[in-house]
Amino acid sequence: MGKRGLALFFALVCGCAHEPATGLAFGVLGDTPYTDSEVHRLDALIDDMNRERLDFVVHVGDIGAGARDCTDAWLEARKAQFARLRHRFVLIPGDNEWVDCKDQIGRLDAWRAVFCQPALPVEVQPGEYCEHMRWEASGILFVTLNVQGSNNNVRHGAEFAKRMAAVYDWLDDSAALAEKRRLMLLLFMQADPFITLPHDGFAELRDRLARLGNRMPERVVLVHGDSHFYHDDEPIPGVRRLEVWGSPIVSWVRGGVEAGELAFSAPHYR
Repeated sequence: MGKRGLALFFALVCGCAHEPATGLAFGVLGDTPYTDSEVHRLDALIDDMNRERLDFVVHVGDIGAGARDCTDAWLEARKAQFARLRHRFVLIPGDNEWVDCKDQIGRLDAWRAVFCQPALPVEVQPGEYCEHMRWEASGILFVTLNVQGSNNNVRHGAEFAKRMAAVYDWLDDSAALAEKRRLMLLLFMQADPFITLPHDGFAELRDRLARLGNRMPERVVLVHGDSHFYHDDEPIPGVRRLEVWGSPIVSWVRGGVEAGELAFSAPHYR
């Protein structure tokens, strides 16, 4: 993909202060905190982010790991921690918060009760999937989707089919809106859809992304977590992919729009 429609570059800096930005600026992180050490490092990372000018911050999910993550107490602790951000905050559910828990639907309902009211003014998909949100800024339509790790929970066919029907409806509607308004489409979700298993929970989603990349070349960006590796690439023609680091790495990436172009900094670590 060429750089004219979408400039995505990485400065060789780490945790350094930035020059004041005049356009849109936002932060992205994911897959943290998993341990008590990461909780403390995330506090330091939040302090770093609070020194930045950011219009909003998005966490792409997985805010813990293990049995304690499947509790109300852990959700409330993370809510209190993220409340330290002075920026408007949006969180997407991760598989560690519900898919990997014994009571999947109960834990997703608990997550929604705690986190489905972001401070950022958003449009929410009608129905039960309050985590499906979108908002427009600086020529970009930002869209959140509940697409999960652990092979997208395809092993539980009824839940998978119902949720993905809502995902595809929201994706199709948002893509049509972006095309109508000539906006870039930036998608946030937890799962790495390029992990393929024999019973592939992401095949149809990748097909739909490929069609979007063909229809809207250089105007589709996918931001996700899940694999805990950092990627800046184009795994589908016409679709730019940014994967953020995850545990044990605690970091965030700054995104911004200047002169009509989208750019991401290098990760900033703690």
